[in-house]
Amino acid sequence: MRLTKLTSHGIRALIYICRADDRRVRVSEIAATLSISQQNAFKVVHMLARAGFVTGVRGRGGGIRLSRPAAEIRIGEIVKAVETTRVEVEDDPHPSPAQDESKGPLNRALDEALEAFIAILDQHTLAEMARAGLNEANILTPSQQDSPSLSGPKLNRNEVARQ
Repeated sequence: MRLTKLTSHGIRALIYICRADDRRVRVSEIAATLSISQQNAFKVVHMLARAGFVTGVRGRGGGIRLSRPAAEIRIGEIVKAVETTRVEVEDDPHPSPAQDESKGPLNRALDEALEAFIAILDQHTLAEMARAGLNEANILTPSQQDSPSLSGPKLNRNEVARQ
Protein backbone atom coordinates (compact mmCIF):
# COMPACT_ATOMS: atom_id res chain seq x y z
CA MET A 1 0.00 0.00 0.00
CA ARG A 2 1.35 3.39 -0.92
CA LEU A 3 0.51 6.44 1.13
CA THR A 4 0.48 10.03 -0.10
CA LYS A 5 3.13 12.63 0.62
CA LEU A 6 0.58 14.50 2.72
CA THR A 7 0.30 11.49 5.03
CA SER A 8 4.07 11.21 5.24
CA HIS A 9 4.39 14.91 6.04
CA GLY A 10 1.60 14.66 8.63
CA ILE A 11 3.15 11.72 10.47
CA ARG A 12 6.64 13.22 10.36
CA ALA A 13 5.32 16.61 11.55
CA LEU A 14 3.58 14.92 14.49
CA ILE A 15 6.80 13.07 15.35
CA TYR A 16 8.70 16.37 15.33
CA ILE A 17 6.05 18.06 17.49
CA CYS A 18 6.07 15.09 19.87
CA ARG A 19 9.85 15.32 20.25
CA ALA A 20 9.53 19.01 21.14
CA ASP A 21 7.85 17.95 24.42
CA ASP A 22 5.70 20.81 25.72
CA ARG A 23 7.39 23.52 23.67
CA ARG A 24 5.24 25.17 21.02
CA VAL A 25 6.54 24.48 17.52
CA ARG A 26 6.31 27.03 14.73
CA VAL A 27 5.11 26.03 11.28
CA SER A 28 8.31 27.50 9.80
CA GLU A 29 10.30 25.05 11.97
CA ILE A 30 8.29 22.12 10.64
CA ALA A 31 8.78 23.31 7.06
CA ALA A 32 12.54 23.62 7.53
CA THR A 33 12.92 20.32 9.39
CA LEU A 34 10.83 18.33 6.91
CA SER A 35 12.28 20.12 3.86
CA ILE A 36 8.87 21.18 2.60
CA SER A 37 7.50 24.59 1.62
CA GLN A 38 5.82 26.75 4.24
CA GLN A 39 2.62 26.52 2.21
CA ASN A 40 2.70 22.71 2.44
CA ALA A 41 3.56 22.89 6.14
CA PHE A 42 0.54 25.15 6.76
CA LYS A 43 -1.66 22.72 4.84
CA VAL A 44 -0.37 19.80 6.93
CA VAL A 45 -0.79 21.65 10.23
CA HIS A 46 -4.30 22.78 9.28
CA MET A 47 -5.26 19.20 8.43
CA LEU A 48 -3.75 17.91 11.71
CA ALA A 49 -5.62 20.58 13.69
CA ARG A 50 -8.94 19.76 12.01
CA ALA A 51 -8.39 16.09 12.85
CA GLY A 52 -7.77 17.03 16.49
CA PHE A 53 -4.12 15.98 16.72
CA VAL A 54 -2.67 19.46 17.38
CA THR A 55 -3.79 22.74 18.87
CA GLY A 56 -2.34 26.10 18.01
CA VAL A 57 -1.79 29.50 19.54
CA ARG A 58 -1.51 32.48 17.20
CA GLY A 59 0.74 35.48 17.56
CA ARG A 60 3.98 36.19 19.35
CA GLY A 61 5.10 33.15 21.31
CA GLY A 62 2.55 31.07 19.45
CA GLY A 63 2.95 27.74 17.78
CA ILE A 64 1.45 24.29 17.86
CA ARG A 65 1.63 21.32 20.18
CA LEU A 66 -0.06 17.96 20.50
CA SER A 67 -3.66 18.18 21.70
CA ARG A 68 -3.39 14.91 23.63
CA PRO A 69 -0.62 12.58 24.79
CA ALA A 70 1.39 10.94 22.00
CA ALA A 71 0.77 7.53 23.58
CA GLU A 72 -2.95 7.98 22.81
CA ILE A 73 -2.45 8.83 19.12
CA ARG A 74 -2.47 5.72 16.95
CA ILE A 75 -0.71 5.73 13.57
CA GLY A 76 -3.76 4.16 11.92
CA GLU A 77 -5.86 7.02 13.26
CA ILE A 78 -3.53 9.51 11.58
CA VAL A 79 -3.65 7.63 8.29
CA LYS A 80 -7.46 7.45 8.40
CA ALA A 81 -7.66 11.20 9.04
CA VAL A 82 -5.37 12.09 6.13
CA GLU A 83 -5.79 9.39 3.49
CA THR A 84 -8.77 8.43 1.42
CA THR A 85 -9.62 5.21 3.16
CA ARG A 86 -12.18 4.00 0.69
CA VAL A 87 -11.04 1.76 -2.12
CA GLU A 88 -13.46 0.96 -4.90
CA VAL A 89 -13.14 -0.60 -8.32
CA GLU A 90 -15.75 -1.24 -10.93
CA ASP A 91 -17.11 -4.73 -10.55
CA ASP A 92 -19.33 -6.93 -12.65
CA PRO A 93 -22.07 -4.67 -14.04
CA HIS A 94 -24.52 -7.59 -13.68
CA PRO A 95 -24.10 -8.94 -10.12
CA SER A 96 -25.82 -12.18 -9.23
CA PRO A 97 -28.82 -11.89 -6.86
CA ALA A 98 -26.77 -13.57 -4.11
CA GLN A 99 -24.21 -10.73 -4.16
CA ASP A 100 -24.65 -7.57 -2.15
CA GLU A 101 -25.80 -5.10 -4.81
CA SER A 102 -23.89 -2.22 -3.22
CA LYS A 103 -20.51 -3.99 -3.23
CA GLY A 104 -19.02 -6.61 -5.45
CA PRO A 105 -16.66 -9.29 -4.16
CA LEU A 106 -13.55 -7.42 -5.24
CA ASN A 107 -14.60 -4.26 -3.38
CA ARG A 108 -15.40 -6.29 -0.26
CA ALA A 109 -11.94 -7.90 -0.44
CA LEU A 110 -10.27 -4.50 -0.86
CA ASP A 111 -12.22 -3.11 2.10
CA GLU A 112 -11.10 -6.06 4.25
CA ALA A 113 -7.47 -5.55 3.19
CA LEU A 114 -7.67 -1.84 4.02
CA GLU A 115 -9.19 -2.62 7.43
CA ALA A 116 -6.34 -5.07 8.11
CA PHE A 117 -3.75 -2.48 7.05
CA ILE A 118 -5.23 0.15 9.38
CA ALA A 119 -5.52 -2.42 12.20
CA ILE A 120 -1.78 -3.11 11.97
CA LEU A 121 -1.01 0.62 12.02
CA ASP A 122 -3.32 1.04 15.03
CA GLN A 123 -1.02 -1.27 16.99
CA HIS A 124 1.58 1.53 16.99
CA THR A 125 1.45 4.94 18.65
CA LEU A 126 2.98 8.29 17.87
CA ALA A 127 5.00 7.98 21.09
CA GLU A 128 6.60 4.76 19.80
CA MET A 129 7.52 6.40 16.51
CA ALA A 130 8.98 9.46 18.25
CA ARG A 131 11.24 7.42 20.49
CA ALA A 132 12.16 4.87 17.82
CA GLY A 133 15.82 3.98 17.71
CA LEU A 134 16.01 5.37 14.20
CA ASN A 135 18.21 8.33 13.47
CA GLU A 136 16.10 11.50 13.51
CA ALA A 137 17.08 12.24 9.91
CA ASN A 138 15.70 8.88 8.79
CA ILE A 139 12.27 9.67 10.18
CA LEU A 140 12.07 13.38 9.51
CA THR A 141 13.82 13.65 6.16
CA PRO A 142 11.69 12.83 3.12
CA SER A 143 12.78 9.84 1.08
CA GLN A 144 13.87 10.08 -2.53
CA GLN A 145 10.74 8.18 -3.64
CA ASP A 146 7.72 10.00 -5.06
CA SER A 147 5.49 8.76 -2.25
CA PRO A 148 6.12 6.84 0.94
CA SER A 149 5.56 3.12 1.14
CA LEU A 150 5.14 1.12 4.28
CA SER A 151 5.84 -2.08 2.41
CA GLY A 152 9.51 -1.44 1.69
CA PRO A 153 11.04 -1.24 -1.76
CA LYS A 154 8.85 -0.98 -4.81
CA LEU A 155 8.52 -4.28 -6.66
CA ASN A 156 7.47 -4.79 -10.24
CA ARG A 157 4.86 -7.40 -11.20
CA ASN A 158 7.44 -10.04 -12.12
CA GLU A 159 9.16 -9.73 -8.74
CA VAL A 160 5.83 -9.98 -6.90
CA ALA A 161 4.90 -13.10 -8.88
CA ARG A 162 8.15 -14.80 -7.81
CA GLN A 163 7.56 -14.13 -4.11
